[in-house]
Amino acid sequence: MPNRLAKSTSPYLLQHQDNPVDWYEWGDDAFESAQATDRPILLSVGYSACHWCHVMAHESFKDDETAVYMNERFVNVKVDREERPDVDRIYMDALQAMSGHGGWPMTVFLTPTGEPFFAGTYFPKEAHSHIPSFRQVLESVTAAWLNSRTELADQADRLAEAVRTGFPASEPPPVAAAAAAALSTLVNAHDTEWGGFGSAPKFPQAPALEFLLRTVALDSSNRAAVESVLRTTLDAMRAGGIYDQIAGGFARYSVDDQWLIPHFEKMLYDNALLARVYLRAGQVLDEPRYTQTAIETLNYLVRDMTDPAGGIHAAEDADSEGVEGKFYVWTRQEFRSIVGADADAIEDLYGVTENGNFEGSNNLHLSSSSEQVAARHGMTEAAVAAAKQRADAALCTARSKRISPGRDDKVIAAWNGLALRAFAEAAAVLDSKEYLDSAIAIAEFVTTTMVRDDGRLLRSWRQGMTSGPAFCDDYAAMAIGLFTLFQATGDDRWYVEAERLTRAMGELFGDDDGFYSPGTDTTDLIARPKDFADNPLPSANSLAAEALLMLSAYTGEPPTHIEGIARGAGRLLEQAANAVAHLLGVLVTVSAGFKETAIVGDRADRKPLERVVWETFRPDCILAPGGDDATAPLLHNRGTAGAPAAAHVCRNFVCDLPVTTPEELRQRLVRTDDISGNSPRNPSGS
Repeated sequence: MPNRLAKSTSPYLLQHQDNPVDWYEWGDDAFESAQATDRPILLSVGYSACHWCHVMAHESFKDDETAVYMNERFVNVKVDREERPDVDRIYMDALQAMSGHGGWPMTVFLTPTGEPFFAGTYFPKEAHSHIPSFRQVLESVTAAWLNSRTELADQADRLAEAVRTGFPASEPPPVAAAAAAALSTLVNAHDTEWGGFGSAPKFPQAPALEFLLRTVALDSSNRAAVESVLRTTLDAMRAGGIYDQIAGGFARYSVDDQWLIPHFEKMLYDNALLARVYLRAGQVLDEPRYTQTAIETLNYLVRDMTDPAGGIHAAEDADSEGVEGKFYVWTRQEFRSIVGADADAIEDLYGVTENGNFEGSNNLHLSSSSEQVAARHGMTEAAVAAAKQRADAALCTARSKRISPGRDDKVIAAWNGLALRAFAEAAAVLDSKEYLDSAIAIAEFVTTTMVRDDGRLLRSWRQGMTSGPAFCDDYAAMAIGLFTLFQATGDDRWYVEAERLTRAMGELFGDDDGFYSPGTDTTDLIARPKDFADNPLPSANSLAAEALLMLSAYTGEPPTHIEGIARGAGRLLEQAANAVAHLLGVLVTVSAGFKETAIVGDRADRKPLERVVWETFRPDCILAPGGDDATAPLLHNRGTAGAPAAAHVCRNFVCDLPVTTPEELRQRLVRTDDISGNSPRNPSGS
């Protein structure tokens, strides 16, 4: 018989609806039950694409004996970290304070009023090595609850106070100093052979890659070192098994140094962020293969992850038929039988061997270049490319007959905001109607289906049902995406909605020293956390800072909240600036100064001028296309009636004379100095 989770909007919670565990969702019912029965709360936090979450569920939560013990002694609460990132953040902070590390599944024991007193991650059914079994943990907590309540209460008080305190605000270091420190850290941590930062497991770290791209675009003084990090990392990731070589899309992370074997789940946020990184890297580094990777990744989102209603789904599982990676890997025999006459060359290209690289099978990766394969097999590179195209099509057809990985088909506002930005920029850069249609579909879906009658944005949607109120990252990411869609289309409605969300964000989440993650209308928490560190997507505060910066550029209003965000992140900016890379990229752009670019006139006439803005990555340029009747103040009083299309380039709302040709606009947008104060044409400054 299904438990209380049967009515949930979360696919992750629905995966547990038939557990014998008497699960509650997070909320008043669980706390009231715990207080009435004087039982501790067992909080289990995970997400649908989490492999070890599935393992623990299979080993323990589906086990009748374990469930009986849990039901008799605990009030059991299941949380999807993607629907309630605030709950996840609070208790992850507690777990990290206790153990120095974190991860999912997260298992936390709470008092009936929500204070944590013990926490861990995955506990196996049987004890091994230094890890106790889950049953041993349950018995130890039960004994402590019955016999050592005073000590547990003291522990809970200390942990709760640590969670409430968080990082104290402090004066941030100068932006140039923080940027230099982050750059040094990233360059030194860079794996010069395989790319990425540090050793396995390796995550793509899209916020750090974007910071490096901004650095290349805004500062010539360290270009060689930064470009080397970018090229090595982007090349290795796109060639590795972390990237789906035959159909596009990135898995969440690699378990090895060489990006060969991933944890096979695919997350929307990774693919939205990386598609944009590769799109812009293709421009900055003049590499068509990066542009192609962006196209393939966006096509994956369109083809496999888009809901018929218009939003984009959250994730695909690592497992199919209960086996991690089964959907993606190939034995040599089946690979050769599918590829046929091209098998010799293509198995050389994809590194296919008899023993494979993943449990006897092959996870495909580019082990050789087309040039190397052509030389070894007496082919031209064009012939290798054609053979690859035929092989990929055949492999995709064969793979489509397999049982697909599970899908987390909820639509999360923040992650769709990231995707909206990626599609809108790709539409403008590549002049793609398909990507523009995708961007508009996301925008229309979220701004209608995921907004309450009172205007409050909601966190997630699934099959006609919505979850609770959205968080700061939802507002910020959607605002950025909508501002970007306005830049790509000149459609005033997207600017209006972006401005509304940004102003509402300040009212709901704003504080003197950074933005809270939950809104003022969230009351079921022991603390109100603030999110400053990127991991693995940009933090709520860094996204908020970027949305505020964009609004400031359109309105001329000072972005005062950004100073508070910098103070809230001051300690991180001082001690670990690379951990707040996206925020640092925003602050670097603030320091460089925006070029507010209003392009006015008939839409068709404007297009050659707009193309100049999109022809390369210009993080210091904000575009306002339209006419005098537009809402954005940057467009007001530009004298468009009967006049040819013209571009007005301003800085701090002080404008140069308008220009009417692409060549003139291009010259206006060229930076005359970089963020270090040097001239790009004379890096020494002499």
